[in-house]
Amino acid sequence: MSPSGHNIEALKEFEAAGGTGLTLVTLPYTEVPITNGSDFIKSFKITLSLAESGRQRTNLKINVAVGPYPILLIPLMKHFGLEKAESMLMQGIEDAAKLVTNGKANAIGEIGRPHFPVDDPKIIEASNRILLRGMELAHDIDCPIIVHCESEPHTNKELASMAKKAALNPGKVIKHSSPPWVMPKETHGIMPSIPASKSFIREALSKSDRFMIETDYIDDVTRPNAIMAVTTVPKKIKGFYQSGEISEEQVYRICEDIPNSLYSRK
Repeated sequence: MSPSGHNIEALKEFEAAGGTGLTLVTLPYTEVPITNGSDFIKSFKITLSLAESGRQRTNLKINVAVGPYPILLIPLMKHFGLEKAESMLMQGIEDAAKLVTNGKANAIGEIGRPHFPVDDPKIIEASNRILLRGMELAHDIDCPIIVHCESEPHTNKELASMAKKAALNPGKVIKHSSPPWVMPKETHGIMPSIPASKSFIREALSKSDRFMIETDYIDDVTRPNAIMAVTTVPKKIKGFYQSGEISEEQVYRICEDIPNSLYSRK
């Protein structure tokens, strides 16, 4: 959701389509220019405010993920140098963890690394250090993290290895925009969150029901249905259920049991 977007109206549309809950993720809001590490908290507060408005004006269960969007490392590096840019994102992750600790947010995210090729390996190295720190904090405060990164055959194995180094259960690492890789040999314990396309859902269901689904809706009024329309998940689930391609038990596992196990605070 964006302050300049459809925000509450998008949530109402989602609810009207049959949606019952969602995870709201912090965007790099244009309203908050990042000039130092302490600026990220301003973005997180916008996300928390949007979530609270959504709770007041709908019956949706709204989880919140806060964290410094990983791709910001690149423009910040160009302005401030890599060392300071890395330090700024590190502070953003520390502040995000405090909000989870205080019960104001449910997860750290999206954090990670560029999902596209970069020429400078130092960018990936810095991104991995930031991501590892996020995993360490997630372990310390017992919360999930949502990872935005590439989707290559080696990715989940690498994320699982990083989680092990941070003493974090890999099942707490949610791979945002995951391919339909849901078998243990594909996930290495990582929790896949797959885009809600028919082909992806169908392929995932043919192998397992250990995954979540997402739209990655970004609430941009100039692109009203980017990345997918906000109503996509409830409509797709209804369609699959009515056609008999998904059972009621699987619906509850994918859309309730798994999200609740990850996002519910103790």
